[in-house]
Amino acid sequence: MKNENNSSTVKLSGVQTKGGSTIIEVRELTRKFGDFTAVDGISFSVGEGEIFGFLGPNGAGKTTTINMLCTLLKPTEGMASVAGIDVSSHPHEVRKNIGLIFQDPSLDDRLTGRENLHFHAMLYNVDRKTYESRSREVLQMVDLTEKADKQVRTYSGGMKRRLEIARGLLHHPKVIFLDEPTIGLDPQTRRHIWNYLLRLREREKITMFMTTHYMEEAENCDRIAIIDHGRIVSLDTPEALKQIVGGDIVTADTSDNTHAGQIIRDKFGLEIRNGQQGQIIIETTDGDKFIPRLIDTLTNYNPSIQVLSINLRRPTLDDVFIKLTGHSIREEEADQAKDSLKRRVRMWNRGR
Repeated sequence: MKNENNSSTVKLSGVQTKGGSTIIEVRELTRKFGDFTAVDGISFSVGEGEIFGFLGPNGAGKTTTINMLCTLLKPTEGMASVAGIDVSSHPHEVRKNIGLIFQDPSLDDRLTGRENLHFHAMLYNVDRKTYESRSREVLQMVDLTEKADKQVRTYSGGMKRRLEIARGLLHHPKVIFLDEPTIGLDPQTRRHIWNYLLRLREREKITMFMTTHYMEEAENCDRIAIIDHGRIVSLDTPEALKQIVGGDIVTADTSDNTHAGQIIRDKFGLEIRNGQQGQIIIETTDGDKFIPRLIDTLTNYNPSIQVLSINLRRPTLDDVFIKLTGHSIREEEADQAKDSLKRRVRMWNRGR
């Protein structure tokens, strides 16, 4: 199968790592906003009990996909089912079976943590007896029992996120959707949130469908769909995706990167790319053996090229994303930020 926007082979693995039956089924799902296609004919399935991730930059179609699966948006074309229920024809039944952690904060910070849970229980028609036992349970799961009667405005960002997770679990959903669950949180808090999520998955046996643009966060998923410009460009386990890159990643900075790059192509027959600071990035097998040969070749070249720094590492999901799309997530987001700034400047100038 080929991606129409990219010559790379697209691997859509059907492996369901947790061994359960299919709980989310998506076929040729499309969403258009006027002439703009936000999600373009994507297909995939998610196994029961799986942590399934959508990895891509802002604007790639991640949130739009979640909104369709959660019945907040109607698909333009295609079909999707959650827990065996069609999202278009039976949206109310779908909502009974899912929990949703929004990208943007959605708590009432004038209420206490416990009051936020109670309001959610009322919306989902959770009876009082079930609410009382379940609220104690989910608050304990996310270590918020002692803070439950404090106003949410006194909570830290990480505590608010944990309360939103507890709220999403309150009505015993079969699937919980997490849209950028740790966005805006510092790395340490992100790790703590994921410790809670991984423990919850084991305890609740719940399926998690998440979106992220954090590479290290995507490593927690059983399988990842890499999405770019509304299309899935590859889908597999994190380790299998890294094998797309092949071998090791050598990053070098020299006294003449342009000339060094040409020598590497001619002498070793390797393709290179340039990093954000202009450094040379090389994919090769046996990187530890390649580095001495590279230094020796460049040093003894006439005129000699000095190697200022060199680094060896295993491929990351960022390398996979670049390999498949031709750009990094950070580059894509920087371009979007520039476009957003230009739009704001134009609007401000028009309003003067």
